[in-house]
Amino acid sequence: MALALFDFDGTITSRDSFAGFIRYAVGPVRYWLGIACLTPVVIGFLLGFVRASRAKELMSTYFFGGRAAPELERLASRYSLEELPAMVRQNALERIEWHKQKGDTVVVVSASIDLWLKGWCAAHALDLIATRLQTKGGIITGRFLTRNCSGREKVARITARYDLEQFDYIYAYGDSRADRAMLDIADERYYRWRPMASPGPSSQAGLRAARRAGDSAL
Repeated sequence: MALALFDFDGTITSRDSFAGFIRYAVGPVRYWLGIACLTPVVIGFLLGFVRASRAKELMSTYFFGGRAAPELERLASRYSLEELPAMVRQNALERIEWHKQKGDTVVVVSASIDLWLKGWCAAHALDLIATRLQTKGGIITGRFLTRNCSGREKVARITARYDLEQFDYIYAYGDSRADRAMLDIADERYYRWRPMASPGPSSQAGLRAARRAGDSAL
């Protein structure tokens, strides 16, 4: 049995779903006005003074904070089913289908917000691990309920849900530095859809393979 781990934005999609949903939820005028107000955050992020997770949370708070959770969830569901399909790469869909035909467990592991990924993942029968927004009294605060699902947090969330030792083989697909930790736990890895070198013997994947080989020799 194999596990297939897919980043979402930039790997499954050709565009960023986070910015896309903001535009969809607030409209282009409010979107660009908001970006103008958030210019210090954007510049701080580009210059390395503001962490990506903090910049994203500030944007989320600005655009989503104070909105009724059911309203935002309805918008996110529509966006997931009506807008996301146009962003999805055909080769990604084909690879996902290939894994499903093999009977693999296929998981989207994304730093994006789960609200607008849930519908698309459910439609394709995929598991989902993503960042979640905080809600208080039925109102979205814009802050993150979970840690931003990026970098090492991706691996922490994966291993919290799945026992990797139960899988004979692990595939991983990513497109940025934020995916490197996830790629490092895989036996077969793809970066921007190009195969990467096999993991070394000291990597998590290499150690797991060595244990499997030892078990089969008994």
